[in-house]
Amino acid sequence: MSHKSGFVNIIGHPNVGKSTLMNALVGEKLSIITSKAQTTRHRIMGIVNGDDFQIVYSDTPGMVKPHYKLHESMMKFVDAAIEDADIFLLVTEKEDAAFEDTFLARLNSLNRPVIAVLNKIDLCTQEEVVALLAKLEAQLPGAIVIPVSALHRFNLDRVFDTLLEKLPESPAYYPKDELTDRSMRFFVSEIIREKILLYYKQEIPYSVEVAVDEYKEKENITHIAATIYVARESQKAIILGHHGKSIKGLGMAARKDIEAFIEGKVYLELRVKVSKDWRDDPQQLKRFGYEL
Repeated sequence: MSHKSGFVNIIGHPNVGKSTLMNALVGEKLSIITSKAQTTRHRIMGIVNGDDFQIVYSDTPGMVKPHYKLHESMMKFVDAAIEDADIFLLVTEKEDAAFEDTFLARLNSLNRPVIAVLNKIDLCTQEEVVALLAKLEAQLPGAIVIPVSALHRFNLDRVFDTLLEKLPESPAYYPKDELTDRSMRFFVSEIIREKILLYYKQEIPYSVEVAVDEYKEKENITHIAATIYVARESQKAIILGHHGKSIKGLGMAARKDIEAFIEGKVYLELRVKVSKDWRDDPQQLKRFGYEL
Protein backbone atom coordinates (compact mmCIF):
# COMPACT_ATOMS: atom_id res chain seq x y z
CA MET A 1 0.00 0.00 0.00
CA SER A 2 1.40 3.41 -0.95
CA HIS A 3 1.91 6.02 1.75
CA LYS A 4 1.61 9.81 1.52
CA SER A 5 3.40 12.29 3.74
CA GLY A 6 4.32 15.96 3.59
CA PHE A 7 4.67 19.36 5.21
CA VAL A 8 1.61 21.60 5.01
CA ASN A 9 2.67 25.07 6.06
CA ILE A 10 0.10 27.66 7.12
CA ILE A 11 1.07 31.23 6.24
CA GLY A 12 -0.59 34.62 6.13
CA HIS A 13 -0.87 37.99 7.87
CA PRO A 14 -1.54 38.35 11.62
CA ASN A 15 -5.06 37.72 12.97
CA VAL A 16 -6.51 35.90 9.96
CA GLY A 17 -7.13 32.68 11.92
CA LYS A 18 -4.06 30.57 11.10
CA SER A 19 -3.81 29.13 14.61
CA THR A 20 -7.55 28.46 14.82
CA LEU A 21 -7.33 26.66 11.49
CA MET A 22 -4.39 24.48 12.55
CA ASN A 23 -5.97 23.57 15.88
CA ALA A 24 -9.17 22.60 14.08
CA LEU A 25 -7.34 20.50 11.47
CA VAL A 26 -5.16 18.77 14.07
CA GLY A 27 -7.99 18.30 16.56
CA GLU A 28 -5.94 19.61 19.49
CA LYS A 29 -5.20 23.07 20.86
CA LEU A 30 -1.50 23.39 20.04
CA SER A 31 -1.35 27.08 19.11
CA ILE A 32 -2.55 29.77 21.49
CA ILE A 33 -5.33 32.00 20.20
CA THR A 34 -6.22 35.58 21.09
CA SER A 35 -7.60 38.57 19.22
CA LYS A 36 -4.23 40.35 19.46
CA ALA A 37 -1.82 40.45 16.52
CA GLN A 38 1.48 38.54 16.78
CA THR A 39 0.06 35.99 19.22
CA THR A 40 2.06 33.25 17.48
CA ARG A 41 5.82 33.87 17.71
CA HIS A 42 7.25 30.43 16.92
CA ARG A 43 6.74 27.82 14.25
CA ILE A 44 4.60 25.09 15.79
CA MET A 45 4.06 21.69 14.17
CA GLY A 46 0.95 19.56 14.55
CA ILE A 47 0.96 16.03 13.13
CA VAL A 48 -2.09 14.13 11.85
CA ASN A 49 -1.66 10.44 11.09
CA GLY A 50 -3.65 7.83 9.22
CA ASP A 51 -2.83 4.29 8.12
CA ASP A 52 -1.59 5.50 4.74
CA PHE A 53 -0.78 9.18 5.33
CA GLN A 54 0.91 11.69 7.61
CA ILE A 55 0.24 15.44 7.42
CA VAL A 56 2.74 17.66 9.24
CA TYR A 57 1.07 21.04 9.70
CA SER A 58 3.09 24.13 10.64
CA ASP A 59 1.50 27.18 12.21
CA THR A 60 3.70 30.24 11.65
CA PRO A 61 3.85 33.83 12.92
CA GLY A 62 1.87 36.39 10.95
CA MET A 63 3.90 38.18 8.29
CA VAL A 64 4.94 41.64 9.53
CA LYS A 65 7.58 44.26 8.85
CA PRO A 66 10.17 43.79 11.62
CA HIS A 67 10.58 46.49 14.28
CA TYR A 68 12.73 44.42 16.65
CA LYS A 69 15.19 41.55 16.34
CA LEU A 70 12.35 39.46 17.79
CA HIS A 71 10.29 40.21 14.67
CA GLU A 72 13.26 39.38 12.43
CA SER A 73 13.48 35.96 14.09
CA MET A 74 9.74 35.43 13.70
CA MET A 75 10.02 36.17 9.99
CA LYS A 76 12.84 33.62 9.71
CA PHE A 77 10.35 30.99 10.89
CA VAL A 78 8.04 32.13 8.08
CA ASP A 79 10.84 32.05 5.48
CA ALA A 80 11.78 28.51 6.53
CA ALA A 81 8.15 27.44 6.24
CA ILE A 82 7.95 28.87 2.72
CA GLU A 83 11.11 27.03 1.64
CA ASP A 84 10.31 23.57 3.03
CA ALA A 85 6.57 23.35 2.32
CA ASP A 86 5.14 20.56 0.20
CA ILE A 87 1.78 22.34 0.23
CA PHE A 88 0.88 25.90 1.25
CA LEU A 89 -2.24 26.83 3.17
CA LEU A 90 -2.41 30.57 2.52
CA VAL A 91 -4.97 32.04 4.91
CA THR A 92 -6.78 35.33 4.45
CA GLU A 93 -10.08 36.96 5.43
CA LYS A 94 -12.31 39.93 4.58
CA GLU A 95 -10.42 42.55 6.63
CA ASP A 96 -6.97 41.30 5.62
CA ALA A 97 -4.37 43.56 4.03
CA ALA A 98 -3.40 42.87 0.42
CA PHE A 99 -0.52 40.49 -0.18
CA GLU A 100 2.62 42.14 -1.52
CA ASP A 101 3.43 41.43 -5.18
CA THR A 102 6.91 40.16 -4.27
CA PHE A 103 5.40 37.61 -1.88
CA LEU A 104 2.86 36.40 -4.44
CA ALA A 105 5.57 36.13 -7.10
CA ARG A 106 7.74 34.09 -4.72
CA LEU A 107 4.85 31.77 -3.92
CA ASN A 108 3.95 31.29 -7.58
CA SER A 109 7.59 30.63 -8.53
CA LEU A 110 7.96 27.66 -6.17
CA ASN A 111 5.63 25.45 -8.23
CA ARG A 112 4.07 23.81 -5.17
CA PRO A 113 0.36 23.36 -4.53
CA VAL A 114 -1.28 26.39 -2.93
CA ILE A 115 -4.62 26.15 -1.16
CA ALA A 116 -5.88 29.68 -0.57
CA VAL A 117 -8.21 29.58 2.42
CA LEU A 118 -10.72 32.41 2.73
CA ASN A 119 -11.43 32.26 6.48
CA LYS A 120 -14.12 33.83 8.67
CA ILE A 121 -16.82 33.62 5.99
CA ASP A 122 -19.36 33.51 8.83
CA LEU A 123 -18.67 37.27 9.11
CA CYS A 124 -19.29 37.91 5.38
CA THR A 125 -22.33 38.28 3.17
CA GLN A 126 -22.70 35.87 0.25
CA GLU A 127 -21.86 38.69 -2.16
CA GLU A 128 -18.66 39.50 -0.25
CA VAL A 129 -17.58 35.84 -0.32
CA VAL A 130 -18.09 35.65 -4.10
CA ALA A 131 -16.08 38.86 -4.65
CA LEU A 132 -13.25 37.80 -2.32
CA LEU A 133 -12.97 34.37 -3.94
CA ALA A 134 -12.74 35.97 -7.37
CA LYS A 135 -10.00 38.32 -6.11
CA LEU A 136 -7.98 35.39 -4.70
CA GLU A 137 -8.33 33.41 -7.92
CA ALA A 138 -7.02 36.41 -9.88
CA GLN A 139 -4.03 36.87 -7.53
CA LEU A 140 -3.14 33.17 -7.43
CA PRO A 141 -4.14 31.65 -10.78
CA GLY A 142 -2.88 28.17 -9.93
CA ALA A 143 -4.31 28.00 -6.41
CA ILE A 144 -7.27 26.03 -5.16
CA VAL A 145 -9.49 28.55 -3.35
CA ILE A 146 -11.68 27.29 -0.49
CA PRO A 147 -14.02 29.38 1.71
CA VAL A 148 -14.10 28.24 5.36
CA SER A 149 -14.95 29.20 8.91
CA ALA A 150 -12.21 27.61 11.02
CA LEU A 151 -13.95 28.74 14.22
CA HIS A 152 -17.15 26.89 13.28
CA ARG A 153 -15.29 24.09 11.44
CA PHE A 154 -17.24 24.83 8.25
CA ASN A 155 -15.82 23.31 5.03
CA LEU A 156 -12.69 21.95 6.75
CA ASP A 157 -13.47 18.49 5.35
CA ARG A 158 -12.94 19.96 1.87
CA VAL A 159 -9.59 21.41 2.96
CA PHE A 160 -8.54 18.04 4.39
CA ASP A 161 -9.66 16.08 1.30
CA THR A 162 -7.79 18.50 -0.97
CA LEU A 163 -4.63 18.17 1.14
CA LEU A 164 -4.79 14.37 0.96
CA GLU A 165 -5.17 14.54 -2.80
CA LYS A 166 -2.15 16.86 -3.20
CA LEU A 167 0.10 15.19 -0.59
CA PRO A 168 3.21 13.59 -2.18
CA GLU A 169 4.00 9.90 -1.83
CA SER A 170 6.56 9.50 0.95
CA PRO A 171 7.23 7.53 4.13
CA ALA A 172 6.22 9.17 7.41
CA TYR A 173 8.61 11.84 8.68
CA TYR A 174 7.73 11.32 12.35
CA PRO A 175 6.68 8.33 14.47
CA LYS A 176 2.96 7.68 14.03
CA ASP A 177 2.17 8.31 17.70
CA GLU A 178 3.65 11.84 17.75
CA LEU A 179 1.34 14.85 17.84
CA THR A 180 3.92 17.67 17.72
CA ASP A 181 7.64 18.42 17.66
CA ARG A 182 7.39 20.73 20.68
CA SER A 183 8.07 19.86 24.33
CA MET A 184 5.64 20.04 27.24
CA ARG A 185 7.68 22.95 28.65
CA PHE A 186 7.05 24.90 25.44
CA PHE A 187 3.28 24.43 25.66
CA VAL A 188 3.24 25.40 29.33
CA SER A 189 5.08 28.65 28.53
CA GLU A 190 2.66 29.35 25.68
CA ILE A 191 -0.39 28.80 27.90
CA ILE A 192 0.99 31.29 30.43
CA ARG A 193 1.74 33.79 27.65
CA GLU A 194 -1.77 33.34 26.25
CA LYS A 195 -3.24 34.37 29.63
CA ILE A 196 -1.00 37.46 29.68
CA LEU A 197 -2.28 38.38 26.21
CA LEU A 198 -5.85 38.01 27.45
CA TYR A 199 -5.49 39.64 30.90
CA TYR A 200 -3.28 42.65 30.16
CA LYS A 201 -3.63 45.59 27.78
CA GLN A 202 -1.57 48.08 25.77
CA GLU A 203 2.10 47.22 25.34
CA ILE A 204 2.37 44.63 28.14
CA PRO A 205 1.54 41.48 26.08
CA TYR A 206 4.07 42.43 23.40
CA SER A 207 6.85 43.08 25.92
CA VAL A 208 6.60 39.71 27.66
CA GLU A 209 8.32 36.35 27.25
CA VAL A 210 7.88 33.26 29.43
CA ALA A 211 10.51 30.66 30.33
CA VAL A 212 9.77 27.44 32.22
CA ASP A 213 12.59 26.99 34.74
CA GLU A 214 11.36 23.78 36.36
CA TYR A 215 9.02 20.98 35.30
CA LYS A 216 8.95 18.05 37.72
CA GLU A 217 6.42 15.26 37.53
CA LYS A 218 5.67 13.71 40.90
CA GLU A 219 3.26 10.93 41.87
CA ASN A 220 0.09 13.02 42.17
CA ILE A 221 1.11 16.48 40.99
CA THR A 222 3.40 18.28 38.53
CA HIS A 223 5.52 21.11 39.96
CA ILE A 224 6.13 23.93 37.47
CA ALA A 225 8.14 27.10 38.02
CA ALA A 226 8.13 29.76 35.32
CA THR A 227 9.59 33.23 34.92
CA ILE A 228 7.78 36.04 33.13
CA TYR A 229 10.33 38.39 31.56
CA VAL A 230 9.41 42.02 30.88
CA ALA A 231 11.37 44.84 29.28
CA ARG A 232 10.96 47.51 32.00
CA GLU A 233 10.44 47.84 35.77
CA SER A 234 7.10 49.61 35.24
CA GLN A 235 5.86 46.55 33.34
CA LYS A 236 6.87 44.27 36.21
CA ALA A 237 4.69 46.29 38.57
CA ILE A 238 1.71 45.97 36.21
CA ILE A 239 2.14 42.20 35.88
CA LEU A 240 2.29 41.80 39.66
CA GLY A 241 -0.60 44.16 40.40
CA HIS A 242 -1.55 45.65 43.76
CA HIS A 243 -0.34 43.28 46.50
CA GLY A 244 0.24 40.62 43.82
CA LYS A 245 -3.46 40.39 42.94
CA SER A 246 -2.97 40.43 39.16
CA ILE A 247 -0.32 37.72 38.99
CA LYS A 248 -2.37 35.56 41.35
CA GLY A 249 -5.35 35.71 38.96
CA LEU A 250 -3.05 35.05 36.02
CA GLY A 251 -1.55 32.02 37.77
CA MET A 252 -4.96 30.55 38.61
CA ALA A 253 -6.18 30.86 35.02
CA ALA A 254 -2.95 29.43 33.59
CA ARG A 255 -2.89 26.54 36.05
CA LYS A 256 -6.44 25.56 35.10
CA ASP A 257 -5.55 25.35 31.40
CA ILE A 258 -2.23 23.57 32.05
CA GLU A 259 -4.03 20.95 34.13
CA ALA A 260 -6.49 20.38 31.28
CA PHE A 261 -3.62 20.12 28.79
CA ILE A 262 -1.52 17.62 30.76
CA GLU A 263 -4.56 15.92 32.32
CA GLY A 264 -3.25 16.12 35.86
CA LYS A 265 -2.85 18.30 38.94
CA VAL A 266 -0.36 21.18 38.77
CA TYR A 267 1.40 23.38 41.30
CA LEU A 268 2.42 26.54 39.41
CA GLU A 269 4.89 29.12 40.69
CA LEU A 270 5.28 32.34 38.71
CA ARG A 271 8.05 34.92 39.04
CA VAL A 272 8.58 38.22 37.20
CA LYS A 273 11.98 39.52 36.14
CA VAL A 274 13.15 42.52 34.12
CA SER A 275 15.33 41.78 31.11
CA LYS A 276 15.92 45.20 29.62
CA ASP A 277 15.11 45.45 25.90
CA TRP A 278 15.13 41.65 25.51
CA ARG A 279 13.34 41.95 22.13
CA ASP A 280 16.54 43.41 20.66
CA ASP A 281 19.03 41.32 22.66
CA PRO A 282 20.41 38.41 20.56
CA GLN A 283 21.61 36.48 23.61
CA GLN A 284 18.23 36.65 25.34
CA LEU A 285 16.37 35.78 22.14
CA LYS A 286 18.47 32.66 21.62
CA ARG A 287 17.75 31.66 25.20
CA PHE A 288 14.03 31.92 24.49
CA GLY A 289 14.34 29.68 21.43
CA TYR A 290 14.45 32.25 18.64
CA GLU A 291 16.80 31.86 15.69
CA LEU A 292 18.86 34.85 14.56
